[in-house]
Amino acid sequence: MIKIAVVGASGRMGQTIIESINQNDKVTLGATLDKGDDLASVADQFDVLIDFTRPEATLDYLKACQQLNKSIVIGTTGFDDAGLEVINNAAKQIPVVFAPNMSVGVNLTLKLLDMAAKVIGPDSDIEIVEAHHRHKVDAPSGTALKMGEVVANALGRDLSTCAVYGREGIEEPRDRQTIGFSTIRGGDVVGEHTVSFFMEGERVEITHKASSRSTFANGAVRAASWLNDKSAGLYNMQNVLDL
Repeated sequence: MIKIAVVGASGRMGQTIIESINQNDKVTLGATLDKGDDLASVADQFDVLIDFTRPEATLDYLKACQQLNKSIVIGTTGFDDAGLEVINNAAKQIPVVFAPNMSVGVNLTLKLLDMAAKVIGPDSDIEIVEAHHRHKVDAPSGTALKMGEVVANALGRDLSTCAVYGREGIEEPRDRQTIGFSTIRGGDVVGEHTVSFFMEGERVEITHKASSRSTFANGAVRAASWLNDKSAGLYNMQNVLDL
């Protein structure tokens, strides 16, 4: 049976992941760790590590997994370019599933967005609105950025040059080549994302709403189970779900 270690175990997401592991008969909880705990001390107790912490902590655990030759599932968001490069380099040595959102529903939504962008994207104004709880520190969310990346790629655009994150003071008409982002933070919203394609006379909206963190936890555990026998490489939830 696959043994999973969970970091950030005392946090809200960590507790949800542990609950998901305990409800899954294909995996078992091997070890739990919190800030300051030494991963090497429990090396013989797990096969795959699941990390939903903060970028700086994740990179430390990633380095430890490389040294221990262990697989890792990363659900942390908010990495800068240097952090992303570290993850890419680590995946040359160990198996890594890295996804801004582990939800099965969100990853199906990404597939739908790719289809919609190819069919109606060139003739529409595209806007992405996301909402999360008041404690979330990165904005836009990693999921919103991934949605924008999927849409941009389908249209042959570079998100880094076509994304618009705020319009205060802009006095020019909207450029159809851009992709707009809006962020909402408040209350206990788990996660809501809507991508709108505005056309003349009609609008298509693709929305995903999460009402429980268990959706992310279940996806992460599914990813850990899938990753266990894989060779070194960088994988995402599209690979896990065969999409």
